[in-house]
This record gives sequence, structure tokens and C-alpha cells, in this order.
Amino acid sequence: MKRRISPVLLVLILIVLVAAAGIGTALIRRYMPSGEKMDGSEYFSLNDSSEAALVVNRELKEEKAKIIDGRYYIENTVVGEYINGRFYWDEKNQVMLYTLPTEMFQISPDTTEYQTSQGVQSTDYVILRREGDSCYLDLEFIQQYTDMEYQIYDDPARLVIRTEWNEETMVTALKDSQIRQKGGIKSIIVDEIEEGEQLYLLDQMDNWSQVATEDGYTGYIRNEDISEPEQVMFSHESTQPEYTSIQKDYKINLAWHQMTTADGNATLAEMVAGSQGINTISPTWFSIADNSGNITSLASADYVNQAHSMGMEVWALIDNFSTEVDTLAVLSDTQARANIINQLMAQADAVGLDGINVDFESITEEQGPHYVQFIREISIACRNRGLVLSIDNPVPMPYSTHYNRREQGIVADYVINMGYDEHHSGDTEAGSVASLGFVRQSIEDTLQEVPAEKVINAIPFYTRLWKEPYGGGNLTSEVLGMDGASSFISENGMDVYWDSEAGQNVAMLDGEDGLYSIWVEDEQSIEEKMKLVQEYQLAGVAAWKLGFERDSVWPIIAQYLQ
Repeated sequence: MKRRISPVLLVLILIVLVAAAGIGTALIRRYMPSGEKMDGSEYFSLNDSSEAALVVNRELKEEKAKIIDGRYYIENTVVGEYINGRFYWDEKNQVMLYTLPTEMFQISPDTTEYQTSQGVQSTDYVILRREGDSCYLDLEFIQQYTDMEYQIYDDPARLVIRTEWNEETMVTALKDSQIRQKGGIKSIIVDEIEEGEQLYLLDQMDNWSQVATEDGYTGYIRNEDISEPEQVMFSHESTQPEYTSIQKDYKINLAWHQMTTADGNATLAEMVAGSQGINTISPTWFSIADNSGNITSLASADYVNQAHSMGMEVWALIDNFSTEVDTLAVLSDTQARANIINQLMAQADAVGLDGINVDFESITEEQGPHYVQFIREISIACRNRGLVLSIDNPVPMPYSTHYNRREQGIVADYVINMGYDEHHSGDTEAGSVASLGFVRQSIEDTLQEVPAEKVINAIPFYTRLWKEPYGGGNLTSEVLGMDGASSFISENGMDVYWDSEAGQNVAMLDGEDGLYSIWVEDEQSIEEKMKLVQEYQLAGVAAWKLGFERDSVWPIIAQYLQ
């Protein structure tokens, strides 16, 4: 007789089978890679056929290019931020300006022509398109004046642009595989990779690596699917125009000669009588006088001739210190900028200047692009005349990046780091005008953007006498030259100690009405700063200002400029 299977046993078997199937399904779901692939338009966040994604130096940008009549256009501010910052929109005159080493040209919107010093140049496409408040530059035209390469890809539409030419870390796909949005086999696929394809390695983790493809995708791939990293240097023939610079075959030893009236021109011999080694002098001769770009001048041919007879070049200074001038208004006006430059060049020709020193201070972020454009434009005029162009800068700080020292280092001959005003009038805490650590950091930060052979470090011949009233009154200070500080210390019997961290002598006094302090600038502190000039192989030193120093500092300065 056949044995019947007990219903209970049958139920148990079914339960086991169902459980096994569930476990198997769970295991499959857990360990089976996802085959879901992201749509390319979704990956690049493209909304319609008139857009193209923009990938610059392997980074996908939020901004999009426009496709108009089959050509690719990029918004001007996007070009400036990511590709080429030398295109400058003149809002007042509604033209685009572009500066080259020896000339500037302009482009009017919605035309196929642009104006250069050689006349009108033509293309077979619209160079600049205006849409509302935005301007869009043609990609081909951008490349013509930019050190860049680009590739256009379709389906989805995207531009992949390279402007950086560094050594890259590369890996090779060992087999056909996928790049996923995140590290993990369940993450959605963003691109399929073929065996042998080279990938840029961005980050490597234990099991997954972040990579970028040649055609603009970025994501994660399993480490087992790629080779060991290798360093690859990509060859590239630069199309960057040559910005020639005047580089002296000696270290610059510059002193600023402050003067407020023409009578100051007669004091040159007196001011440098006890000096040694000064080869460049910068009289404070020029100021912007109004928003039309007119300037005031104290320039003197006799002064220049006298300086030349003493073996000194003259780099005359121009400032923006007048309270009658709106710096934004004057620098954002192309005609006003040209007026400043034309007058300076006329003055240089008239008195025989060797250079111009630009000292525009308290430049705001809003003024920044216009200031940098002024620097570009004056560099053209100076280069065409063989004049040295030097630019004074506050120490690098997050709030002063708009001074664009990198661009200055390209178009100007010398970039001066004003290595002082660490503590200044209005501060709520007493301290050094230029401690050693502060100066060192400012030099190192400047060298991140400007080559050492163009960097001049400026040192102070002055200090501050600080007074902190007892009982919580306002901190005050006054400027003292070297002799003035020494006299105050001696006359008041101040306690003095050497602060090795600051690289200075510090004087303190508990006075009758408050605590007095001086971080002294003297022979010792100047020597410590000059050691930095030598250590970092800078182009030289500048000093503010003649008349604040003691004669004994000059041999020390000269010693470190040999």
C-alpha cells in the first residue's frame, strides 16, 4: 500500500521551500548588481534641446551652454569664472572687451565682427549674443584666445573642456564594467565602460574608486575592475599669448618717497643721504582726482634726472585715496580708465619715468573685476612703452582674493606684497604691525599665485605706540618711526624683551593712565624680515617710507639683496 504524506508534513515542506525561496531571493537582491541605468539627460540635468552640459576640468558645472543655430555659446560670467577671465563686459558702452599683451579689442553684441588695433576683423558666425541681461560668447571664438581644448558630445549634448595641464592620476578598465552614481553595486549606473578605457582617478577607497571619463561622466567603479594608478603627463602645445615682463638682473631695493606738495621734490637728496643700496624710488606723485579719470600730478623731470644720477630708477606711484573719487564709478568706466592711463603715459614721457607703481587700496569685491581690468589695460600701455609696472597689494586674505594676484603676476612686472598693517588704526587689540609669522604667511600665500621672481615684499619702517586706558576705554594708537619709538621707550623707561615668535623687541609700560605697548621695528626686526626675502628668493624689498628709518638699517637690507 502507498503511504500517504501527512498534511502536516506537506505544509512543513511547503513552508521550508517558501522560506528557502525567500532567502534565495533576498540573497539575490542583496548581492546581485543593479542593472538600472540613469538617463544621460537626467545625469547632466538637461531640460531641452537648446542646452548643453558644461564639464570643465572633469567637473560638471551647474551652468549650461546654449545651442543656437548649431553653435555653442557660453554665458560671459561662466567663461570668466571657469575658462578665461579676460573677457570683460563694459556695461556702460554695451561692448565686450578683451585684452591681449599689447592691444585690446572690442566686440559688439549680435555681430560677426570685432574691432582690433589693426581694424575690423570678421568671422562667419555671431561672436557675442545678447539675451536679456546676459551675454553669450561663441565657443570657437573663446578657444581662439584661450589656452584650452574642448570636445563636443551628443546624446546628451555636452561640452568637455580642459584648461589645466597638470600631471594626472590615471587608471585603466581591466574589463567591461560600469560607473555608478555612488559606491555600491545597488547604485544606479551612470555610464558603461569598455575594457582598456582610461579613466581619471579622483579618489580611491577600500573597494571603490571615484573616476571621471574622457567624455564627461563622473562616478564610482569597483577597484577590482581597474588597474593600479599611474601618473600621466598629457602633452599640450600652449596657445597662451606671451606676456613679456621686465625683469631686472638685480634685486629690487625700493623706497617709497611720500610727498603731498611739489616742494617735496626738492628733498630727494636729503631723504636718501644716509641710505645705502636703494636702486628704485617711488614718489607718491599721482592721484585720481575725479570720476572721469582725471589725475593730479606732482611729477618733476628734475627729480627724475637727479634720481638717475644717483643710480636709481623712478617708479612713480598713483593712488585712489581722494575722498572725492568713487572708485567703483571710475574703474567701471572704460573711458575713465583710459583717461587715467593716457595721462600717466603722457606724464611718464614728459619727465622720463622708468615705471608706474599702482597703489589702489580698499578695493571691494564689487570693484574687483573693474580693478583687474584696469591693471590689464595699464599693462598694455606700460609694455608698449617699456615701463615697469608694479602693483601694491594687501596681504592675501580670504576677503582680498578679488585683487586677483594670479592675473597680476601674468600681466605686471612686479607684484608687491605690503607685508604690514597686521594691526592698524581702529583695531580693538594691540599688536605688531608686521610680526614675523604674519609676514612669512603673506609671502607663502602670495607665492601660491605669483612666481618668486616677480614678488617684492614690502616692510615697514614704522610701528605703533598703543595705549589701552585702564577701566576699559577705547584702545588708541599713533604711528612712530624708528627714532620716535626708541625715544619714547628710553624717555619712559619701558621694559623691553625680545619676542622670538614675533621677530621683534616688544616694549611695555604700566603708565599712570593706561598700558602702553610697542612692537618695535628696528635693525633686528628688519633683519628677520630680510631673511625671509632671501629664504624665498624674492625679487626684492620695498620700504614704507623714507624718513621713518635709521641709517643703520640700510646695510642690513643691502646684505640680504646680494
